[in-house]
Amino acid sequence: MHEEAMMADNPHQNVTFASNGGEAHGYLATPSSGSGPGVIVIQEWWGLTDHVKDVTDRFAAEGFVALAPDLYGGKTTHDADEAGQLMQELPVTQAAQDLKGAVDLLLDHDAVTSDQVGAVGFCMGGGFVLVLAAQEGDRIGAAVPYYGVGGYDQVDLSDVTAPVLGHYGSEDDFAPPAQVDDLREKLSSKAKGSVDIRSYDGAGHAFFNDEDHFGTYDAELAAETWQATVAFLHEHLG
Repeated sequence: MHEEAMMADNPHQNVTFASNGGEAHGYLATPSSGSGPGVIVIQEWWGLTDHVKDVTDRFAAEGFVALAPDLYGGKTTHDADEAGQLMQELPVTQAAQDLKGAVDLLLDHDAVTSDQVGAVGFCMGGGFVLVLAAQEGDRIGAAVPYYGVGGYDQVDLSDVTAPVLGHYGSEDDFAPPAQVDDLREKLSSKAKGSVDIRSYDGAGHAFFNDEDHFGTYDAELAAETWQATVAFLHEHLG
């Protein structure tokens, strides 16, 4: 593992870790105390953007050792069509291996005080939160999908042992209410841990993202869900 800043395609990359026989990259932020529980931050379909870096830094400010894997290998975009193409071209198996490597990095890291890590993801990353929780089982101690798109239908949800807190909007065309209801029902019947899938009236997709690409950012709801997420992670990780 190399934690020095790298001359890479994405200036936010500052860590390299082993993944599927090769190397993956990401952005690692540590709290001012120097140590804390580990949290994986999984990007939206836009890539490892300024927003993802900012969210990762915010987790560090809350006392977590936070790592955002770069699932696109340095690419970012603010164009929805290009973002959709990048997401479609990302094999779930490749992303799962990169995420596994990120879990390995945190659990082996001297600054991480927890025996498990948390996983928080947004949009595409919200779907990958559940993929990771199913794939890694007891190594994931808390899972928080924000308006997760897909993913859960590609894994066995009975492998999810972590407690789950989900944040979804009632006016989200990407993760519509029927899909959220289906996810809630399947998780509640199959997952081993507690399940709390919340749907917020009037909220659209990406209500947490203050870059506001879709005009759906809700500052009040973003603050509310952030506080709930931080409390949830501390409750289950320390």
